[in-house]
Amino acid sequence: MIDRVSAALKDFLKQESAGGIVLIAAAALALIIANSPLADAYFGTLSTKLNVSFGDFAINKSLLLWINDGLMAIFFFLIGLEVKREILGGQLSSWDKASLPLAAAIGGMAIPALIFVGINWNSPESVNGWAIPAATDIAFALGILSLLGPRVPVAMKALLLAIAVIDDIGAITVIALFYTGEIKLDMLAWGAVMLGLLFALGRLRISSSIPYVILTVIMWVFVLKSGVHATLAGVTAAMMVPMVARDGSHLLEHMEHGLHKWVAFVIIPIFGFANAGVSLIGLSPADLMQPLPLGIALGLLIGKQVGIVGFAFIAVKSGIAKLPEGVGWRKIHGLSLLAAIGFTMSLFIGNLAFTDPETGPALIDAVKLGVLSGSLVAAVAGFLLLRSALPEEDAEGLPEEGAAGQSA
Repeated sequence: MIDRVSAALKDFLKQESAGGIVLIAAAALALIIANSPLADAYFGTLSTKLNVSFGDFAINKSLLLWINDGLMAIFFFLIGLEVKREILGGQLSSWDKASLPLAAAIGGMAIPALIFVGINWNSPESVNGWAIPAATDIAFALGILSLLGPRVPVAMKALLLAIAVIDDIGAITVIALFYTGEIKLDMLAWGAVMLGLLFALGRLRISSSIPYVILTVIMWVFVLKSGVHATLAGVTAAMMVPMVARDGSHLLEHMEHGLHKWVAFVIIPIFGFANAGVSLIGLSPADLMQPLPLGIALGLLIGKQVGIVGFAFIAVKSGIAKLPEGVGWRKIHGLSLLAAIGFTMSLFIGNLAFTDPETGPALIDAVKLGVLSGSLVAAVAGFLLLRSALPEEDAEGLPEEGAAGQSA
């Protein structure tokens, strides 16, 4: 069992790291195109309306919203699978394992949000974006971490992953509570029926993934029509998948493994390409100093460092948690900077926070500026700090500051 969990973790980290590199390339390409003669074609294609109807039942959305509401539901389904696996048999399966990333993640969500609210307190049009800098992009962060090669201890990667998973749980909760529009109870009730059927499949431990997929798609349609954000259907549906099916197969792990490559190398890069494009023509330093982009950038850069390092330090000093072997405070500081790469989840929440057809587009452009600038600085700073904190000896498993870090 331990070998299976370890192998799954290593495979996950490897794919996330590689997917992060692809995501970086997709985001860079979007920025280049958005500031080239192809910009009109890029934005025009994303605004193209696509209609899918079944009799009187129709969904009519732009290509951008099909990506953000549809493809991202698959991403959130994968998150749900990962969260369940981590809770039942991974980095969050015991208090000893979960206490440090839990404390760090709470600080890493709370402090960035407070910094954002402080900067945007007198800007009522933008204060609704308070959750944007609280997010962490695990693919982007692990992609940067992978550039440091084998010198990075697996325990350090696992800690970053655990923080990001808890961060995702927090983001999902925030979306459900604060970024849900007018609710249509009849559609939500039908969604609940589908969830009940998924629960029954899970209790019966049905071994085929097909009925889970079919019911999840139907549930997604009802939740989309209900006013609750449709990506939440992916998360809740994933929680119904059993770890071990009736025939003894590891169904959850099988579905997670099957989805992971598609999410890492197709869905997330498509999302990044569709959402990272912003025109930089005529941009001045004053634009970056406006409350919305400034609050996001400083929330990510300062808030994540203060929140993650500060809360982790308090947890360790109070005896609630302890540092993993070979992971000292400089490495924790470096991880806090990588956790400040918000990108995918930050852009996603930004799209949910500003939906007004008149003011939304300009505010979302400002969100992109804040997320991209803050994430870029965090990525470079985190890489440089960890490169100095991870000498070549770490590649051979020699401790650098672990013992000292735990008692410091």
